[in-house]
Amino acid sequence: MNAQTLQHASDGPYYLASGEEVRIFEQCHAQQLAIMLKGPTGCGKTRFVEYMAWRLARPLVTISCHDDLAASDLVGRFLIRHDGTYWTDGPLTRAVRSGAICYLDEVVEARQDTVVVMHSLTDHRRELNIDKTGERLVAPPEFQLVISYNPGYQRMLKDLKPSTRQRFVALEFDFPTLEHEVAIVTHESGLDRGMAHALVTLGQRLRGLRDRGLAEVPSTRLLIAAARLAAAGVPIREACHAGLIAPLTDDASLLSAMRDLVNASFV
Repeated sequence: MNAQTLQHASDGPYYLASGEEVRIFEQCHAQQLAIMLKGPTGCGKTRFVEYMAWRLARPLVTISCHDDLAASDLVGRFLIRHDGTYWTDGPLTRAVRSGAICYLDEVVEARQDTVVVMHSLTDHRRELNIDKTGERLVAPPEFQLVISYNPGYQRMLKDLKPSTRQRFVALEFDFPTLEHEVAIVTHESGLDRGMAHALVTLGQRLRGLRDRGLAEVPSTRLLIAAARLAAAGVPIREACHAGLIAPLTDDASLLSAMRDLVNASFV
């Protein structure tokens, strides 16, 4: 399990809104509603949560979900030391106690029996029952539960049960528009705007290869990685090959098609 608490920067994380997501999140926080973020990998869901935690002046506890994530990893467990046993809170329990925003990234990767632990925090009860200690922990008004997942990828493998999905307000994310993505890549990488525009245009063309069998299309995150390499002096074609194309697939025909697009984009 990977859990971390984000410390707010004085000027806040950079986030460029594409719709009403900021206002809806603020109202969900005020109304004590849990939120589900749906969208492709690398489109800005995590950055959005970081930005909202800063905007609302709340600590953020992030949990990266995986197949081995157990309920005790979230809630806590008894540990043994030389003078006996003692209880230690898990990240979800710590978030509830402190009134933090608790963000579970790629929640469908967790086991279903683990996901069920959150149910009592997502309805009118807003409480966490710690069975091993008998404690009933009521969440303060500032606490908020946020989950995310990639429906396009997960639909073929896993999905949330309806009994879980209907406990959340859903915000749908997608890759930014061309101009927004250019602004994001420019800001995050330091690459000049003209080159960033060409790189983002290439990324959008590469996304059209999904119909040719590309499981995951280039994300904004990958575009930023390639842009940072280019801004650091790596030739743009090599930066695209290493930062944008090679992470996506090992299929020789797809790699060849993507390299052709890179070479055509940067003559």
